[in-house]
Amino acid sequence: MTSEQQRVVVIGGGLAGLRLAARLGGDVRVLGEEAHAPYNRVLLAEVLAGRYAPEVTALPAPGPALRRGVRAVRIDRAEQVVHCDDGSVERYGTLVLATGSNPVLPPLRGLFEPEGRDLPAGVHAFRTMDDCLALSAAVRPGVRAVVIGGGLLGVSAARALAERGAQVVLAQQGERLMERQLDAEASEILHTHLTGMGIEIHTECRVRGLSTTPHPAGGISRNPAPPAFEERGPGRSPGTPRRVTGVELADGYRLDADIVVLACGVRPRTGLALAAGLDVGKGVLVDDELRTSDPRIHAIGDCAEHAGRVYGLAGPALEQAEALAGVLLGTGRGLTADPAYNGTRALTRLTLTAGGDRPLDLAAFGETTPRPGDDVVRLTDATRRTYRKVVVRGDRLVGGVLLGELSSVGALARSWEDGAPLTDQHGPTDLHHLLTDDGGS
Repeated sequence: MTSEQQRVVVIGGGLAGLRLAARLGGDVRVLGEEAHAPYNRVLLAEVLAGRYAPEVTALPAPGPALRRGVRAVRIDRAEQVVHCDDGSVERYGTLVLATGSNPVLPPLRGLFEPEGRDLPAGVHAFRTMDDCLALSAAVRPGVRAVVIGGGLLGVSAARALAERGAQVVLAQQGERLMERQLDAEASEILHTHLTGMGIEIHTECRVRGLSTTPHPAGGISRNPAPPAFEERGPGRSPGTPRRVTGVELADGYRLDADIVVLACGVRPRTGLALAAGLDVGKGVLVDDELRTSDPRIHAIGDCAEHAGRVYGLAGPALEQAEALAGVLLGTGRGLTADPAYNGTRALTRLTLTAGGDRPLDLAAFGETTPRPGDDVVRLTDATRRTYRKVVVRGDRLVGGVLLGELSSVGALARSWEDGAPLTDQHGPTDLHHLLTDDGGS
């Protein structure tokens, strides 16, 4: 068997793809679309806030295994070849899709001109280092910024922009901030924290469109849409660049804006898999050994759907990379009766610490909204602006949320991940001990 027939080719140079390559060693080739040195996407908000320089986000150097600035455009499964945008081909014995996800571009009036593919000047996605650097270059004290989306990404972007001195408005379509992770009480504390920074927040607020004005072409560079739009097919760039001037709400209200940040979520990047004829649902469908419908092709990270779930978080992506490395090296649980990967119990953690006296960190895991019959324990300290809550079903911890003080999050997360009964040789565990670092006193 030739080395090319044994080679593992990974499409995607992010956290998951590079972790897998590092674990495999040997004859591995990683195709990274971005020209930047590999970086930790989780830290982009810190770069935007000005707390970290871009180089601080760098991942360990992958060495010659990584080809930077090369985009895979087609997979030939019969020939076991990946075709790249520079005309080169990569032959594989095993192919791994770690293509990540794309920012969701909402169907807003004025976002694109007919058949166009350029975003108006001043409109930014917030997913890549290029997005972050372009947005950072546009921010200055007093600039009017509207962030569309009040989830984890939108909250991070809004706070970072406010720290840079921007006048920030956050528009959230849902009832509360970070509604996927936080309960109503925790979301209200977060709301208070952000408004205390001067961020104007509108919930249950649907954005209808953008106001734009023609902008002279001289000295203005194009602002291309992210790859999510490119996957829908080619378009043409309009002749006259446009600049955003405002955001139009469904109730007729208009928000003036110099900058608009699209933080409406992400969706798995599945274009290559679809074109290659692989089974795709919300993401690329994989089994317990992270194999797709083609046994020579695997998928991990944001693009993969396992047991009906797409995670979109760094922790599960790294866990999948570790599991797949075990399968491919023959050292994983996939060679036993147990599956190599049986899902991840993901914890969301957001650090909102900044200068001054308004720090706020948060962590959430599992089911933060109780069902009938569940036990709930809450500890709130208004003076210290801390909030801790756990949800217990029977004798097992099923979820929790903590804001302001995370010293007990490690013990709580371990208990939740293990799924073990909250008992020991002395009887039921005192939940106040779980929630505090002082024995519940």
